[in-house]
This record gives sequence, structure tokens and C-alpha cells, in this order.
Amino acid sequence: MKRSQEIFMAICTGLIVANIYYSQPLIPLIAKEFGIAEAQAGQITFLNQLGYALGILFFVPVGDLIERKKLIMAVTVICVASLAATTFANQFWLLGIASVFVGVTSVVPQMIIPMAAALASPEKRGKVIGNVMSGLLIGILLSRTLSGVVGAHFGWRGMYGLATIITLVQLPLMYFFLPQSQPAFKGTYGKLMKSLFEMFKYNELREATILSGAAFACFGMFWTGMVLWLSSPAFGLNSDTIGLFGLAGALGALFAPLAGRSADKRHPRKAIGLGVIVLALSFVIFYIFRYSIIGICFGIITLDFAMQAIHVSNQTRVYAILPEARNRLNTIYMTGAFIGTASGSALALIVWKHGSWPGICLTGVVVMALAMALFIATKKRYVEVAA
Repeated sequence: MKRSQEIFMAICTGLIVANIYYSQPLIPLIAKEFGIAEAQAGQITFLNQLGYALGILFFVPVGDLIERKKLIMAVTVICVASLAATTFANQFWLLGIASVFVGVTSVVPQMIIPMAAALASPEKRGKVIGNVMSGLLIGILLSRTLSGVVGAHFGWRGMYGLATIITLVQLPLMYFFLPQSQPAFKGTYGKLMKSLFEMFKYNELREATILSGAAFACFGMFWTGMVLWLSSPAFGLNSDTIGLFGLAGALGALFAPLAGRSADKRHPRKAIGLGVIVLALSFVIFYIFRYSIIGICFGIITLDFAMQAIHVSNQTRVYAILPEARNRLNTIYMTGAFIGTASGSALALIVWKHGSWPGICLTGVVVMALAMALFIATKKRYVEVAA
């Protein structure tokens, strides 16, 4: 794979996945325009996430059935149309429908990452996945910052208008930079979806999915709880300022290539075990330095470093299990990660009511302690299938 293709894939994943996170800082603006409560306007964020989950489940596996480049470009075209519909929606229910489609079609990065894994040589696969993942994670973390700034100056429609243009510009670039790939699966869409259940026979996939789900649960729990903590009387920060903490997370996301290289040189489980320990440590940092902005920023960088070690290393070994089924393997793995993030966010709201920020910090340590128990219980080294 050419270096230019690798860089483009990283940028592309970050810019497209950002589409499902722009709405979060825009909720008050949407509520004001449509004359509804912010709680009701917040449904847009849920609908984005719901659409994304549906896209992972029903669209991503298709990359094993039809040519990936054509699929990616077709889904991106629909994404452009969905973003444009969001921009000009004059009824809240229309905005809701458009938001679901934005989520469904923003799964393009989950099609690009298996493509990158397929193009990379086995000895460099972890490095390539890490580089592409760094783009995706930076897009997730900076999307809220960009949305907050653009929304404050040009309104929520201005942000979605900009997102439409950004996604549209990527289409011709996809045509020139993305290579073609021939799928290996022979059969119908129904057989393809049925084969997802057969993937569960791989012990390594099950372990990777559970460990990743636990890590993403802590990730979702932290970012949900952090907003509540920083906006509480302890700090009293507004949403624009809180959004800037995504910059610290983006710095931590730059460790993804390092995690990938480590997975290439050593068995990925070593990096995963280190990541589990460091992730638990980050919640200790959040508790000790809970009244320090600098301390919290340091904890964010630590947390994101641990996330890269776990996520990139897990993806590296998952993609090596069955090369011709990478999209389906990614569907199962990312579904676990998505469930983890959603569960973590919900858990944060429950814990906050009873234990505030210290309770969230303690829960994070407990979740990762359980993950470490699983890691130790399954320490038998797996035989990885060379791709």
C-alpha cells in the first residue's frame, strides 16, 4: 500500500466518523430553533448513534460480498445527501429521519479499516491499522470542538452545511486514492449475514470483543461523566470550554501508530495487557487530580494511550483470524465496542447520581479490574492465522 493511500485513509476516516458527533454541542441551538426542550432535541444524538449501530450491523459486512471501493463510494454519496437533508430540515421529525441516515452512512471508516488491513503486509499490518485508527480517533475527539466553534458563529445548520461540503469533496479523492479489491465471499446477502454467527467460534474474537467492550465502556463513561464534572460547581465550565478537552484526547490518539508497531513486533496480547493496566491507572489519576485541570488533561492523554494499545492491538489480531472475512469480523468486534460505549455512557449517568465523580473513577477501576481478570484467565497464547 502506498503511503499516500494510508494517509488518505486516515484523514477520510476521521472526517466521516465526525459526522455522528457534530450534533452533541449543537443540541441547545437545535432546541431553540424548533422551540422544543433540550432533552427532546438530544434525541438527535441518540438517532445518530442508532443509525451508526444499524450501519455497522447491516452495511459493513457487505464489504466481504461486493467490491469495497464501489461500496464505500456509494455509501458516501448517500451520506452527502443525508447531511444535506439535515442542513435544510424544516421539521424536527425530518431532522430525526435524516440523522438516522447520517449515522447509517457514516460507517464508511469501518469499511476502510478492513481495506487497509487487507492491503498491508502481515509484518506491517499493526502499524498501518494504528495510523488509520489515529485519524479516526482524532476525528471523534475534535469533532465536538469544531462543532462547538462553528455552531456558535454560524448556527447548527452552518455546521451541517460544512460537513456536507467536507464529505462531498472526499468523493473524487476516494476514486483516485482507494484501490479496488475483489471480495472472497460467494453467496447471497442472507448467507453473508448468517455467517456472522459462525464467527463466534473463534475464541480470540470473543476475547478481543469483550476486552474492547470493557475498554470502550470506560471510554464512554469518562467522557459522559467528565462533562457533568467540569460543568458542576467544582469548575463551572461552559460547553465550549469543555469541548476543548478533546484536544488532549487527540494528543493521546497519536499513540495509535506506536501501539500498532508494538503489535507487529510482539504478540498483540502483551500490548493489550499493558493497555488494561494503564486504563485502570488513568481513573486513579482522574480521582487524585480531580480538582486540577492539568491533572485531568494528563489523565485524558493516559486514557487515550491505553485505548490505542487495547483497540489497535485487538484489531490487528482479529483481522488475522480469517483474512477473507475481515468486514464481518470487524462488524462483530465493533458491535461489541459500540455496545460498550453506549453502556458506559448510561452507567455514568447512574453512578453520577449516587457517587458523583469519585464514583465514576472507582467504577472505571472496577471495570478494568474485571477485564484484567478475564485477560489473565485466558492467558493461553492463541495461534494467529497469518493473513
